[in-house]
Amino acid sequence: MKEVKKFRFIPILLAVILAVFLLLSSVTTIPAGHTGVVTTFGKVSSTVLGEGLHFKLPFITNVVKIDNRVLKTEVSSSSASKDLQTVNSTIALNYRIGRANSASIYQNIGTDFENVLINPAIQECVKSVTAQFTAEELITERQKVGDLMREALAEKIGPYGFDIEVFNITSFEFSEEFNAAIEAKQTAQQNALKAEQDLARIKVEAQQQIEQARAEAESYRLKNQEITQETLAMEWINKWDGKLPSVASDGSMMFDISDIIAAAGSGKSASAPSTPVAPSAPSAASAAAGE
Repeated sequence: MKEVKKFRFIPILLAVILAVFLLLSSVTTIPAGHTGVVTTFGKVSSTVLGEGLHFKLPFITNVVKIDNRVLKTEVSSSSASKDLQTVNSTIALNYRIGRANSASIYQNIGTDFENVLINPAIQECVKSVTAQFTAEELITERQKVGDLMREALAEKIGPYGFDIEVFNITSFEFSEEFNAAIEAKQTAQQNALKAEQDLARIKVEAQQQIEQARAEAESYRLKNQEITQETLAMEWINKWDGKLPSVASDGSMMFDISDIIAAAGSGKSASAPSTPVAPSAPSAASAAAGE
């Protein structure tokens, strides 16, 4: 009897297990930042489930979870510039799937959309835009190049329901020969700029010297204009020590008058000098007076 009772509990246990399984199969949870795409026997429904707990028909409907958060992909690309230089670039893209587009993306592309659509589109856009610029322009106009790449990529993946959040060119690498040529060009430009600066400095210094010489010449000219007979006489008077010359001449003979001056000072009469002084050569002033 005990064995018969044990066999009676087996169907009940199986029924409970089946009920629990059916209950779990009828419930699905959509995590934060995701949407649920509902399929019925493999057919994609336009109904998209939001975050939270949802009920579904077990064994009939299935829910595929699509990540609608910001996603990131990084792509390395090798392309040619307008002047046929090899350019190795790395692109970092942040994008997201719009919630309303989850069902269509799953239906048309699937869940491996990054390898199927995103990365190939990045490769194509990088190659097409890079070919429009020379290698040097890719460096000097990097922001413009990045904007054109982003616009081209948006035209390719936008219609499928992907939104670009951030597009960055993380690196542009060129051949060693090109890098050496760029370095040599920069060095030549720096040397030319230094030469121009040195030339400008020399010109300024020369101009300063010219102006200084002009100022000195003007100063001498003004001084010469101020020199007159009166100023010369005043200069001679200022430098005279108050003593008369001790030798005088009447034009034919020269006499030593120091004794006469001394006698006049003492009140005595002085006799004429016994020995006349031979006249010296007529001065320029006497010669002029004679004329």
